[in-house]
Amino acid sequence: MTEYLGDILLIAVSAALINNFVLHYFVGICPFIGVSRRVDMAFGMGCAVTFVITVAAFLSWVVTYFVLQPGAPLARWAAGLFLKPDQAAGVNLSVLSYIVYIFVIASSVQFVEMYVRKFFLSLYKSFGVYLPLITTNCAILFACLMIQSKVIGVSPAEQWGLLEALVLAAFAGIGFTIAIVIMAGIREELDHCDVPKSLRGAGITLIVSGILALAFLGFSGMDRKLKALISPPKPTVARVGEPAAPSPAGQSARLTGHGQLRAP
Repeated sequence: MTEYLGDILLIAVSAALINNFVLHYFVGICPFIGVSRRVDMAFGMGCAVTFVITVAAFLSWVVTYFVLQPGAPLARWAAGLFLKPDQAAGVNLSVLSYIVYIFVIASSVQFVEMYVRKFFLSLYKSFGVYLPLITTNCAILFACLMIQSKVIGVSPAEQWGLLEALVLAAFAGIGFTIAIVIMAGIREELDHCDVPKSLRGAGITLIVSGILALAFLGFSGMDRKLKALISPPKPTVARVGEPAAPSPAGQSARLTGHGQLRAP
């Protein structure tokens, strides 16, 4: 149980900080650049992306596990109506993954757009064209494809469950929110700075994005340290016929007064 919770923690920290979707994989750049002019807009966009990516991850895992993967229960049952049982068991619909994931993402974005327009009209107007563009946000599709890679083509022991998929998506959205809010704060300060004319707009924004990406490289290796802290040390068992490793106390007892080892 402890090892499982440790894996969940590593997935969360890796998705939010170590392997940040924007600053490590460089996906989701369009809203990151376009909606990072004000902190309130950036935070709203980050919350919308977090919600959409979580819903899309839930739906994509369900569809991948029960329909798309080879021998999936629903696909095998549907194919059994027309094919022999041995042929139905080998049906593989993973080739349809891109189409299915895009449909899932578009449906989730449509739901979010209707909700925001109904209850947060000012925020909806501030988003402009970028809210419908979440449909084409490659960060959400990237999360769905990453979940697919952890469900299809892996051993049953390494296959991700629904909880791992939801943790990855939720904390990937949180990492996106962190990155875009930091960027918006910096861009608000840049409005009061004397930026060279040739670098104003997208130029200085991309330079700042590169500096942020370098800063987030400081989290590299953090997952290994966390895994070493969470995982209990495995006891070393000596093989039959091999002498046990001498303890530090035994070694110190064999030292002479001049600091030389005495012959056993």
